[in-house]
Amino acid sequence: MTTAAAPIRAKQRPGDRVFSKSAVFAGSMILVTLAAVATFLIVQSIPAFVADGEDASILDTNFWAYVGPLVFGTIWAAALALLIALPISIGIALFISHYAPRRLASALGYVVDLLAAVPSVVFGLWGIGVLAPAVQPLYSWLVDNLGWFPLFAGPVSGTGRTILTAALVLAVMIIPIITAISREVFLQTPVLHEEAALALGATRWEMIRTAVLPFGRPGIISAAVLGLGRALGETMAVAMVLSATGAITFELLTSVNPSTIAANIALSFPEAYGINVNVLIATGLILFIVTFAVNAIARWIVARRAEFSGAN
Repeated sequence: MTTAAAPIRAKQRPGDRVFSKSAVFAGSMILVTLAAVATFLIVQSIPAFVADGEDASILDTNFWAYVGPLVFGTIWAAALALLIALPISIGIALFISHYAPRRLASALGYVVDLLAAVPSVVFGLWGIGVLAPAVQPLYSWLVDNLGWFPLFAGPVSGTGRTILTAALVLAVMIIPIITAISREVFLQTPVLHEEAALALGATRWEMIRTAVLPFGRPGIISAAVLGLGRALGETMAVAMVLSATGAITFELLTSVNPSTIAANIALSFPEAYGINVNVLIATGLILFIVTFAVNAIARWIVARRAEFSGAN
């Protein structure tokens, strides 16, 4: 009867041990930071959950009636932005990765990366100074001709500072993020998959549809979630562009618009005091939970569709 030989372990060098422990420490700090932020938000939010209009001047009745329209506005604006930005971003990424000449693709990739670094306040200035006046005539035409559709019901805003304008600004802000990630994912498509599709007689678009897009689907979902997270948490651009009234409405072109949690915190926090500060922190906790839930759902979708990664 022979005994199994003991496994041979490679001798670790001091540099390996230092790197390993440093990596573990860095990964642990992410969890510690997340836990610290969550703990702070929860502790500071507890007084707001039981407060009413007598305790906090910014509350009409209770906290949930106050935060409801803000949650709606946050999700509504971010969803509109993602709906606008996602197809445009995928188209730009495909053009850069599979259609554009090498020099043009390199230049466009540089421009996309540069746009991702533009501060949000610059987009806000552009939205309020250029975009809003430019789209106001279009909004008037939509109300006059498509006012029967609930989303385009009037009366039209005279300034153009509507939830749709804010969504357009957010879309412009997240297009570089989604485009950059999607481009890198498309470039990772195995060349053998593309050549096999072309060898079978597929056109370039058919090759993209059957080989590139299925391979990049998890990456597209991840890019969309990162863009959605940017849109959910955007503050200054929305605060500058949107003329908010705190209402819950799906109408896109009127002067009655919902606000977002981040923009409301930025506009209200400088003058807040006492329990009002706790109320605003509690709305930040709600935004934290919404963002965490969105990312968790995205991870679940990516895990379910892992077979489309093309790497299995």
